[in-house]
Amino acid sequence: MLDLDTALAGISGILVTPYDEAGEIAPAKLSPIIDRALGAGLHMPVVNGNTGEFYALTTDEAITMAREVCAMVDGRAPVLAGIGRGIRDACALARASAEAGATALMIHQPPDPFVAPRGTVDYVKAIADASGGLPMMLYLRNDAIGTGAIADLCAVPGVKGVKWATPNPQKLAAAKAACDPSITWVGGLAEVWAPTFYAVGARGFTSGLINVWPERSLAIHAALEASDYVEANRLIGEMQAFEDIRAEELNGTNVTGVKAALQATGLDCGATRPPSAWPLTPAQQDKLQVFLKTNGLI
Repeated sequence: MLDLDTALAGISGILVTPYDEAGEIAPAKLSPIIDRALGAGLHMPVVNGNTGEFYALTTDEAITMAREVCAMVDGRAPVLAGIGRGIRDACALARASAEAGATALMIHQPPDPFVAPRGTVDYVKAIADASGGLPMMLYLRNDAIGTGAIADLCAVPGVKGVKWATPNPQKLAAAKAACDPSITWVGGLAEVWAPTFYAVGARGFTSGLINVWPERSLAIHAALEASDYVEANRLIGEMQAFEDIRAEELNGTNVTGVKAALQATGLDCGATRPPSAWPLTPAQQDKLQVFLKTNGLI
């Protein structure tokens, strides 16, 4: 199994949350998806991320997903477990994820309408305590808190990485320069933004594509690690249509596109839960079919 620092600099593969026909979580459907991704070389599976519809799950469902994914991975790779929502639920999920065997925690940026930067520091510290001190990756979707506040968050003991998910590479470079150099800054906007973030010092990236086409994600990572931006961009160009579908409807088809692709390739993980869009529109589905056929995925 890779050590955490190596895994953070690799691909953090955000797993979907499968549902059965009644809309209940069906974790066992992930088994072939996890096996293929790890077989392709995925560095770190992530449970309870946004591609896993984290905010559509109850806390009990998220706890079950953490337990089941850790069991399915079974020590073959580090597991990153997403943590978030209100402080009580976040701490309960952190404890359960630690007990399940998660290697580290990914702390979702609180979506509460009243969030103080210093309150977020307290939030992260409480989660760390609840987990018994598991390492943490911060998930930043909004950099408006400023470089100083980001540095304060990164100074919390146990923070090992930051998933940078805003399209502001210059702010990423400034935040990286202001923090402990041992922290790994991970591109949090998937393959399409990975070259841009690599250019300012990020390493690794997050991916929902790994559910469908992990081999392509690993090839992109290998090209970036070799500083072969021409090859990385060529590989990204061939999967751009998939990310374009996911970005439609204010990103409301982000998970929809992944689950529709899984259905088309024989790995049905059910629908998405509202407010995510379901199903794809006929035009979106046609685009997806062309993408899958062009790349030999169906």
